[in-house]
Amino acid sequence: MINELMKRYPVLECCRKEIEGTAQILMESFRNGGKLLTCGNGGSAADSGHIVGELMKGFILKRPLPSAEQEKLCEMFPEEGKKIAAQLQGALPAISLPDQTALLTAFVNDVAADMMYAQLVYGYGCAGDVLLGISTSGNSANVLNAARVAKFKGMKVIALAGEKACKLDELADIVIHVPAGKTHEVQELHLPVYHALCAWCEAESFS
Repeated sequence: MINELMKRYPVLECCRKEIEGTAQILMESFRNGGKLLTCGNGGSAADSGHIVGELMKGFILKRPLPSAEQEKLCEMFPEEGKKIAAQLQGALPAISLPDQTALLTAFVNDVAADMMYAQLVYGYGCAGDVLLGISTSGNSANVLNAARVAKFKGMKVIALAGEKACKLDELADIVIHVPAGKTHEVQELHLPVYHALCAWCEAESFS
């Protein structure tokens, strides 16, 4: 998947090492029962939800349930079990923090906007989980605070950012600096990166 990404987007060759390292961190977490938390603002918030959509259901591959799980569902629910077993898909556990609208707006209103993702990381995150912070500048205050709490919780922190050095460099285990500076151009390169990561994790888990 990573090689295919480089063929299609040779400009990302400068990020190969970081992308491969991120793939390894994600799979280590998933294999050990961990989950991914994603966050960002604006277009990066939309990217957070997009990533979760690719991980929590079939993306490129079909993900049928293991036969043992299908049999158990049929035993537990003789009438509905077969249909449920046929339609459920394997999932890689992930949560998009920007999609927690009611909780986020309550926390922004009652406490502080720059702590909104930090609160969700504190509530959802566990040691062995991964936080993916997406910030075109790499300096978004609410993403930085989320990263700080993630480190406190014993999580790995991955960041997607633009080409410039940023504050996330000081907090994240890996920062993928795509070679672009303008916001829309950074976002255009973030998408193929996270698509490749999702496809790689899916292939490792469900092939």
